[in-house]
Amino acid sequence: MRRSTSAAAAAVVLAGLITAAAPAAAAGTACTPDILRLPALAAGPSPAYGSVRAFGAGGLVAGESVGLPAYWTADHAVHAVPLPEGFVSGEVRAVNAKGLMVGTLRRAGTPDTPYGFTYQKGAAAVRLIGGGATASAVTDVNDAGRSVGMEGGVAKEWLNGAVVRELPVPADAHPGTGIVSVNGINARGDIVGTARTSYEEDDQLRGKTFPVVWPAGGGYPPYSLQVWTEDDPTVRTTASGIDDRGRVVGHEDRSYRDWQERKPAVWKKPYDALPNDPGRVTGYDQVTFDGLSPATNVAVGSAVTFVEGYPNFVHAAYWPGTGAPLALPHPAGTGPDSRSSAYAASDDDRVGGTFYDWETMKGTAVVWTCASKQAYTPQK
Repeated sequence: MRRSTSAAAAAVVLAGLITAAAPAAAAGTACTPDILRLPALAAGPSPAYGSVRAFGAGGLVAGESVGLPAYWTADHAVHAVPLPEGFVSGEVRAVNAKGLMVGTLRRAGTPDTPYGFTYQKGAAAVRLIGGGATASAVTDVNDAGRSVGMEGGVAKEWLNGAVVRELPVPADAHPGTGIVSVNGINARGDIVGTARTSYEEDDQLRGKTFPVVWPAGGGYPPYSLQVWTEDDPTVRTTASGIDDRGRVVGHEDRSYRDWQERKPAVWKKPYDALPNDPGRVTGYDQVTFDGLSPATNVAVGSAVTFVEGYPNFVHAAYWPGTGAPLALPHPAGTGPDSRSSAYAASDDDRVGGTFYDWETMKGTAVVWTCASKQAYTPQK
């Protein structure tokens, strides 16, 4: 059921009003609820945008500031990841407990082509995957230093900059299947990605998009995860990440002209069933899951309501692992039409993402501390 524009606006206006008790904070976690708007770099190609994409150890936070790859230390000071000559933008996608960051950079003149990199906190330079000779993207890294992503259209795993394995298409997949993205690696080394099948049959285009899990070490065949919708070119089902228990989160996207749907999805081992749909944030039509914590069952993303095909209302979503997804509040004193999204969650109850203040037309990287105590059910 779709809600009216006025109802959607009312739901945002009422952000911060709690109608149900928030879930308890992670066991043993001492924190103070707060919404930290992190400082931005002095200049960059996207001055009105910033986002948190990952949490490291010792208060390290990483992501993007004004269109540049950046990280923030425990004192909230912002630091730029050094760009190689010829590169003008990018973002950090993940960081491990040892301060090793991974992400993508973009060159001047080819802004749509990504190039993967690794970077050790405090180093003088980044390491480009493959020397930056081919399009690539490094999307995640675990504490053992194993990073994953795509290079030249091939899914790969790296260690110390060297390829340790290429990730194959599942044996049960149609011959017209290829891996289109690698989305995460957990502490054990299990990897999740997304595959797409596309072929013609009876003069009709057929196929599907679905998550794939490659078990750690490469000694076991990959799993093809089940999806709700097949043989519909308007639907894509993608993974966002995998936690240390092997749980996978993602979402199903249906896009056709001005009709847009976003359905959150959760898969659990042994990956022999359809995903679970946890539901929606009260007052919003759609939800995406774009990140998850390593071990506390939390998933985060965006609650969205589309109006004539455009995401007119966007609010950071928080799912504690049971019940319906909740919303995370906006900073005090900001306008009712402001927008937010969440991309990362830590085991110490922090959530990272982006906040856009519609009145000032500025976006900032943001961290919700003690997020479980701030999450709420909006009033209708």
